[in-house]
Amino acid sequence: MDTIWTSVVAVVGTLLGSVITHTFQRLASRRSEAFARSEALRQERTAVYSAFAGAAEDYRHGQAERWYCLEEDPDGEAFIRARDEAHRLRTAARQALYRVKLITDDRDVILEAERAYHGTRLVSNARTAAERDTQDTEAKQAIETFVSRASLLLR
Repeated sequence: MDTIWTSVVAVVGTLLGSVITHTFQRLASRRSEAFARSEALRQERTAVYSAFAGAAEDYRHGQAERWYCLEEDPDGEAFIRARDEAHRLRTAARQALYRVKLITDDRDVILEAERAYHGTRLVSNARTAAERDTQDTEAKQAIETFVSRASLLLR
């Protein structure tokens, strides 16, 4: 009889050990999957946010070039090229803005990205050099503010 009880205890112990091991492995697997998912999202956000900041900077430079070429010769070939390039850069910045909107649910990050995009757009509309400098400085600051706000989501 002692042999039977010893066998029963051994079988129950083995089964209990298997159940506990399975439970802990499942919990560890879930934690690992959640970490991998959050890390992948962090990396994707880093890529999207930095791409937007880069596109906004390129667009800002393109807008400044457009303004300078307009001042130099509004009917010249250089202005037409600068205008066309500014339009291309605006499209690239807008596409990057859409990616920002798709990857984040933080309303402040979206608002700062929109502010940077729209502020940059104003650079070529300036009437004077002083106004252009002001618009350019505000656009730079808006891009910096976006980067600062977005970086909080990456830490």
